[in-house]
Formats: sequence, structure tokens, C-alpha cells
Amino acid sequence: MDNDTITGEKNGFEERPWGSFTILDESETFKVKRIEVSPGKRLSYQRHSKRSEHWFVVRGTAKVTLNDEEFIVEAGSAVDIPSGTAHRVENPHRAEQLVFIETQTGTYFGEDDIERLEDDFGRAP
Repeated sequence: MDNDTITGEKNGFEERPWGSFTILDESETFKVKRIEVSPGKRLSYQRHSKRSEHWFVVRGTAKVTLNDEEFIVEAGSAVDIPSGTAHRVENPHRAEQLVFIETQTGTYFGEDDIERLEDDFGRAP
């Protein structure tokens, strides 16, 4: 299977309204992405039932929300998001990209395992 089949885009790269991601590796039990969040943007507040995530911040500062509790994760630090946990990541800076590596583990990694609770781009119910 080539990268075009996996993501619908060349080289596993996809743009989103909040930034972009690149799939670095994947198998039946994991998926690894490089995620970039543009200054002042955030992903939807969401949860997954079939996967857990581990985020390692490599550049910038992440404002992370887990089950309505907010905290800051600096470059060089990580956060774990267990399956079923409501979560969001935001880039609070106005000039610097936020870059983190996301490792997903579980039994399913499809987009239809995203339950959006809130979204700045009209994708939540």
C-alpha cells in the first residue's frame, strides 16, 4: 500500500484548518504522526474509543486540555491521553509553530473514531 492510498495525499501529508500533519509510520497496532499547529489555532475538543495517544512536544508550547483541565506542555515534555479521555491541543503563541509527535496505540485509527465535542471550524455536532 503506498502513501497515496493511506491518506489520500502525497507522502502522508495533510493540511487542516489548524495546521497540518504527516504520517511517519503505521501498522495494525500503532500510528505515528508529526503534527504542526499554527499560531493561535487549536484542534477540536474530542475523544476516541479505540485508541490512546502520547504527545511529545518538540517545538513551541502546547496548551493541553484533558477532561476540562488545562495545562501547559513545553518542548521536551510529553502527555498521555488514555482512550475515552476528552482532549484538545492549542498553540497559544502568535508567532511560533507548535510541533509535536503523536503516537497512537490501539485497535483502530480511522477518522470515524473521532467524537468531536467542540470545534472552531464547524465540524462538531
